[in-house]
Amino acid sequence: MILYLDMVSGIAGDMALGALVDLGVPMEWLTRKLSCVVKGFELRTEIVFPSHLRAVNLYVDVTDNTAHRHYRDIKKMIQEADLPEGVRQNSLKAFGKIAEAESRIHGKKIESVHFHEIGGIDSLVDIMGTFLAIDYLGVTRVVASPIPLGSGSIECAHGRIPVPVPATLAVLKGIPVTGSDAKTEIVTPTGAAIVATLAQGFGPMPAMQIQATGYGAGKRDTGSSAPNVLRMVLGRQPEQAAGSCHILRDRVWVLTTNVDDMSPELMGHAMGILMEKGALDVSVAPVTMKKSRPGMRLEVVCREADSQDLAAVVLTQTSAIGLRCQPCDRMILNRECLTMQAPPETGLGQIQVKSVTGLDGIKRLVPEYEACRKKAEELGVSLRAVYDRLGAVLNPIGDSGRPNPLDREQVRLYKTKDGGN
Repeated sequence: MILYLDMVSGIAGDMALGALVDLGVPMEWLTRKLSCVVKGFELRTEIVFPSHLRAVNLYVDVTDNTAHRHYRDIKKMIQEADLPEGVRQNSLKAFGKIAEAESRIHGKKIESVHFHEIGGIDSLVDIMGTFLAIDYLGVTRVVASPIPLGSGSIECAHGRIPVPVPATLAVLKGIPVTGSDAKTEIVTPTGAAIVATLAQGFGPMPAMQIQATGYGAGKRDTGSSAPNVLRMVLGRQPEQAAGSCHILRDRVWVLTTNVDDMSPELMGHAMGILMEKGALDVSVAPVTMKKSRPGMRLEVVCREADSQDLAAVVLTQTSAIGLRCQPCDRMILNRECLTMQAPPETGLGQIQVKSVTGLDGIKRLVPEYEACRKKAEELGVSLRAVYDRLGAVLNPIGDSGRPNPLDREQVRLYKTKDGGN
């Protein structure tokens, strides 16, 4: 599924969650899933009509006013929570972006950053709830409009500060923004982190077959001529020509650099950090450089929103003093991440896999390396053992002696209730 974020009047966490509820995410399910991670809140909604547009106004009523948390506390909470892996990684990434911004602004170490707003229960619910809802809807691609920013100033824990607030600007580094006639804050740090984490591209609405539209209402009088809403459009990839109906197109960024004065050990370390920071793919190949020197070519494939941060990793973790950056259109097979319940005899329990649709329309399931690695550590068995157990389930051998990819009905036998769609 494709999700388009149309930021008519910016974005805040409650606006994002309200729009997703309007798209059909059940409030009861959302509350139940969040209550397993965060305590002391209740969710409620009301239908409002800003500029005669029906929208969902979502409230997070805090019933436990505990002290605000440090980044290390939030990070530990997410890492230990029972969340789908994609939701966990997105949550860690979003909070990490805000923590890095606050760390630079206040001159503190990132682990000791004390959040005044983002550490509150309402912000925790907004961010993790948004990623849970995205997972529930089976969204695999998110595109956003350029982000409109407000003006003026607002009161916060540090006194009166200009809009956009420093944390929002820091989180949106490298992301397309535009001005607006709003006279107050319309993009919060929480909203900025959600967009920076989710959006794989920025611009007009992509080609899609629209399935639903959701509106999330803001709570401020912005002084703008535009209604204070966030619009989300959910759709499916449009059918392409025969023989290529399962080929999708999107745009990524490719960062490339050559080095000839760096050890392979340090390069391996840099590759690991790049993947942790959100790179889609990282590869190294041997090359012959000037003066016939043997060297390494590092290539990083990433989303536009992550390109600045990943370029910084390359320039700090390798000996490179420059790199090439270019946008690149790519063609990919349709894929989706699922959480499946493996048969009892495998002893694997719940584990994440990827469903890939071939050009012939047949779906096949493939193991996710990181999920298998963690499962092997959890069970105290070899990684190969986990792959072997999954292999018999994902691709059973048919009468022909060749693997038979599972069809959609068979996938449902193993997919958990909260798996992706």
